[in-house]
Amino acid sequence: MRIFPKRRAPLHFLCALALILPPRAAQADQKIDDALKLATGFLVSQQKPQGMIGDQFPMPNTALAVLALAACGHQPGEATPEGQAMRKAIDYVLLPDNQTADGYFGKVDNSRMYGHGITTLMLAEMLGMGLDEKQDALIRQKCKLGVELILRAQGMRKDPQNSGGWQYEPDSRGSDLSVTCWQTMALRAAQNAGIDVPREAVDKVVGYMKRLYKPVGETRGPTVPGGFGYSSPATTISTTAEGLLAMQVCGQYQADEVLSASELLFPLDLKNEKQWFYYTTYYYAQGMYQRGGKHADTAQRMVPATLLPLQSREGWWQSVGGEEAGPGKTYCTSLAILALAVKNHFLPIYQR
Repeated sequence: MRIFPKRRAPLHFLCALALILPPRAAQADQKIDDALKLATGFLVSQQKPQGMIGDQFPMPNTALAVLALAACGHQPGEATPEGQAMRKAIDYVLLPDNQTADGYFGKVDNSRMYGHGITTLMLAEMLGMGLDEKQDALIRQKCKLGVELILRAQGMRKDPQNSGGWQYEPDSRGSDLSVTCWQTMALRAAQNAGIDVPREAVDKVVGYMKRLYKPVGETRGPTVPGGFGYSSPATTISTTAEGLLAMQVCGQYQADEVLSASELLFPLDLKNEKQWFYYTTYYYAQGMYQRGGKHADTAQRMVPATLLPLQSREGWWQSVGGEEAGPGKTYCTSLAILALAVKNHFLPIYQR
């Protein structure tokens, strides 16, 4: 049974028909493609012999790198450095010691439910892309276990405010929007891939996110005049961008919260978001693309204009301040790629 609303068939990595662009637009598009090629080359260069990409939190960093390579049209079966890197990275994630018997991916590197949601999302997006039937079966098995853990964690007894969401550990009694967004996207991608997701789980997470929303005009929250909060309606730009994407992933395209959040983000200057710059840019790019129209057009101009000047000659992006120095260049680079590659429409989870 399909719980999330039906969307157009996933493109995966089939070649899209080329668009006829005016010269200036074609030139801008080529600059983005050149930046993405340089960035994917950097990610490949950072792979360790064991297959992991990145140092701190290797499970989610490796999973994000695989998603970034996939968003640029690469497949694990192709005979290219990118394809080979994806194969090694997936093999690393699938190692027996990287998932506990009850399905948890967040224990081995202490990346907790953040790592679990990101890793499960990646495996769901890679279903059907394995080198052979044996690897595809293993991807499905581990992804299904990951989904089952997400659903069990959501079912923990919580107070009314936190019910329906997720937090740092599977047995957490609280919830926050950041962890919840990754689990939501993992569930959506899994259902796209044919894994069962109960309707009740989606209804609960939508209810949780709506409780974190502050309507425009209310006085709660220090940063913006409305939008989504982290664990209460004390809103920020980053959490408003998160909520915008996650609500649409749940099919709430015309919900009042989505329409209002997209308007709040419309005049956003991404350069001001120092603490979680790449995280905010990623959610902003994807969420505004889902919104479509003037919102997508504005984001499609703003994201490259903001990110391209920050890319190094070697292809990487690094923290501009705040909390993103710890996860490192591979983390920042993967999120930058995912933000810039919205135009490709290759990853099913991010298609309209």
